[in-house]
Amino acid sequence: MSSSNSLSDSSSIKRLIVVLLFDGVDLLDVTGPPEVFALLQRETGDATGYHVVLAAETMDPVTTSAGVRVLPDLTFQEASARSIDTLMVPGSVEVDDQGRVQALADPTVVQWVKALAGRTRRIASVCVGAHILAAAGLLDGKRATTHWSTARQLAADHPSIEVDADPIFIREQNVWTGAGITACLDLSLALVAEDFGEAIALRVARQLVMYLKRPSGQSQFSVPIEPVSTTRRMDDLRHYVTRHLAEPLTVGVLADHAHVSERQLTRIFKTELGMTPAAYLESARIEVARNRLESTDDTLERIASACGFHTTDTLIRAFRRKLNTTPTEYRNRFRHAGERP
Repeated sequence: MSSSNSLSDSSSIKRLIVVLLFDGVDLLDVTGPPEVFALLQRETGDATGYHVVLAAETMDPVTTSAGVRVLPDLTFQEASARSIDTLMVPGSVEVDDQGRVQALADPTVVQWVKALAGRTRRIASVCVGAHILAAAGLLDGKRATTHWSTARQLAADHPSIEVDADPIFIREQNVWTGAGITACLDLSLALVAEDFGEAIALRVARQLVMYLKRPSGQSQFSVPIEPVSTTRRMDDLRHYVTRHLAEPLTVGVLADHAHVSERQLTRIFKTELGMTPAAYLESARIEVARNRLESTDDTLERIASACGFHTTDTLIRAFRRKLNTTPTEYRNRFRHAGERP
């Protein structure tokens, strides 16, 4: 597998996009953006729109996390001699025997990102590729996003970065960071919109069968109740919350269930989950409401009641605050196709 454009005609290409390759890289991070850029060319008939190449340390095949081998078009050294329009940095992770995800940043790749950044107009990380940009010092003092599962790691490893795990993507000057996996399509569409306008980007989105192009401020939508708790008491509390979402779960009620003081309960939540009990409750309720909106015909009133929001106004405010959308808009966009009326 290699990029579709020939290197021989690169002199006529206006925008050279270099996608980095390295062993263990997430396959979709590599293949998703070029698909978007290829559809742009098909939509516009403009062969000089983008020229996508895959660059690696050597010309040897690179084995991705999916086990698929990908052929580079050129080496990092060769890329460093070119004027790059957009440098796209995918990511990779390792998962331990307890299912915990850790983003990786190979030192060799980090050094090449530093070197290539100086020849690049625009830099974009895909998913956990933000960890590589961070290690290269390109996110210092900036706001950035990444996949929600490694956001805490990014913030802990790089305190100078303002990590926001909620948006689909974030732009800070010429540096873009994208969220989880399929959000690489949203990020790529945003790059197309910046270069060719919103109308063209929407035409490409339709070809991708994406309902519409999500804006940068849009949430990653799933509200992950992470990280996994490390004590039986917290596990019990979380299960209790899940079973009693429709009830008025105050801090006092939860503290009584856990046989601790309200102050101690708040400290436990912040230590174990990095959030207050109220924030956790809202996230849990939104997650259940989100699933019901996707998979049932329940009215908003019924969903609000079942999830503990009690009124539709409270449900709507929570969705606007956390997901930057309304329950109705969410259902229209994410309702399971097989269950539509």
